[in-house]
Amino acid sequence: MKKALLLFSILLIAGCSSVKKTQVALNSGNYDGAITIALDKLRDNKTKRGNQPYVVMLEQAFKKATDRDLQQIKYLRAGGNPADLEEIYETYSRINNRQDRIRPLLPLRLQEEDRMANFNFKDYTNVLIDAKNELSSYLYDNAKGLLENARSKMDFRKAYDDLSYLTNINAGYRDAEVLMDKAHQLGTDYVKVFMHNESDKVIPARLEEELLNFNTYGLNDLWTIYHNQPLEEINYDYEMELAIRDINFTPDQVSEKVVIREKQVQDGYDYVLDGNGNVKKDSLGNDIKVEKFITVRTRFQQFTQFKAVNVTGEVAFKDLGNQQIINSYPLASEFVFRHFYAQHDGDRRALGATDLELLQAKVVPFPTNEEMVYNAGEDIKNRLKNIIKGQQFHDRTN
Repeated sequence: MKKALLLFSILLIAGCSSVKKTQVALNSGNYDGAITIALDKLRDNKTKRGNQPYVVMLEQAFKKATDRDLQQIKYLRAGGNPADLEEIYETYSRINNRQDRIRPLLPLRLQEEDRMANFNFKDYTNVLIDAKNELSSYLYDNAKGLLENARSKMDFRKAYDDLSYLTNINAGYRDAEVLMDKAHQLGTDYVKVFMHNESDKVIPARLEEELLNFNTYGLNDLWTIYHNQPLEEINYDYEMELAIRDINFTPDQVSEKVVIREKQVQDGYDYVLDGNGNVKKDSLGNDIKVEKFITVRTRFQQFTQFKAVNVTGEVAFKDLGNQQIINSYPLASEFVFRHFYAQHDGDRRALGATDLELLQAKVVPFPTNEEMVYNAGEDIKNRLKNIIKGQQFHDRTN
């Protein structure tokens, strides 16, 4: 019984909270927010008496939202600014979508008033089509004008945005897709990439190929394309140079650490004797004996193989329009090779679990210098990716 009362109390509090949230949204002018909360509640059980407040608030929120949207459209139409056509279209779409969200729940009854909730739906098909056609014509003309009179890449990008939106609301409109491709091509920054090894060490060809393979970086930048093999037909805007300045290796090193391990271990049993030197017996007549412990020792030698490489360099971005360096970033990475193994001289029982694992390991060949540089490459790639992602090319006038 107590559990049932507790559950009822929780549900009552939750219900009151939702009603309050809906009322707050309604009173603050967030009509669509109030509609969303009310619809979520009514979908579960629209005839439930406890859900009646949501029917009332849904009716109120719908009327207020629609009146406000229509008033906004009237105001924008009076202004006569073609730049407002997008907002007009989006507002009509919002009104229509709001009706479509409510329609599946109808009819909704207000029990205390003994009437059906009134939502006064209207058919906005024709005005939506007219608004879409007006907007499509404006977007097309505006984008075409930007393409013909562009003063910078930003104009091409604005044209692209207009055409992208146009094809989204009105697919197949005239030659919008062709113009959008043209806008994208003209609005894109093309960057040619070079890598220079200024150190006196060898960089593995595989690593150089991976560093310059921008498909693996997942940058997905709509307006920037990198080419590590420049094409003659492209007029490049920027140049990115990856310069490896220095590569330093430590010598192959093996260090030794010696530790004496000691441990108390069981080593058989001792018989318990009485005062006469005879073995004591338990109640069943068995000899009484106790575990015997001894101290065991061993000389434990832990070996560490160590080698490290440090790679330093720089990434620089140049504006090819004025041949000026616009940004440069230091690049540094380190890779460390460590391998542990061990030997011992004495009683193996003195060793712990970690010691025994090290005894299984054996000395291994040190990696070559080229292998060390290649292994450092993963960190270099991550650092290079972050540099490229953070680089923002400033638009320059063509």
